[in-house]
Amino acid sequence: MVFQDPYGSLNPALTVGDILSEPLVVQGASAKDARARVRALLDQVGLPSDAPERLPREFSGGQRQRVAIARALAPEPRLIVCDEPVSALDLSTQARVLDLFLDIQRRTGVAYLFVSHDLAVVRHVSHRVSVVYRGDIVETGPAAAVTAEPEHPYTRRLLLAAPVADPEEQARRRAERRRLHDAETAAETGAGAETGAAEIGQGAHG
Repeated sequence: MVFQDPYGSLNPALTVGDILSEPLVVQGASAKDARARVRALLDQVGLPSDAPERLPREFSGGQRQRVAIARALAPEPRLIVCDEPVSALDLSTQARVLDLFLDIQRRTGVAYLFVSHDLAVVRHVSHRVSVVYRGDIVETGPAAAVTAEPEHPYTRRLLLAAPVADPEEQARRRAERRRLHDAETAAETGAGAETGAAEIGQGAHG
């Protein structure tokens, strides 16, 4: 699993080499084999050769997330759960880490369950998308279709929440998102009132 906060998910008292070799040793690898695997993992995620001797605090946020990705890859899983893995990173670092995810998938065939509120990020890395609203899946389908022509109001609001460089466009999107939210709230309030009225009416007949 790759967590949202790369620093909080790494033991600050262990070197990167120890962090990456620990799951391998637990699975029965020898110290020699674990060291070799660690070197291969660090190369795979684009970290320098001296990384095993360094502590997490000596790396940038993007580099720490690369360490976290390497740790997730260590046992050669078929599926990695990624919980908001780039939301704590700046935009340029986000792009590099997302490209790393895609490159690793092409080379290893690993599958990702990618959790994010940013549909622009989801569109970049996903083949299929499911939108969860209040605990229920309200929309699902190919990533290109869901993000291009969303059917559910919450999906449309998520798309409008993605930042853009143009201030006027950003203001327009913010206003549209607020309009959708207000319309959805009004619809839910109206449905609740109708249900309440029906229940009262049924009680009166009884």
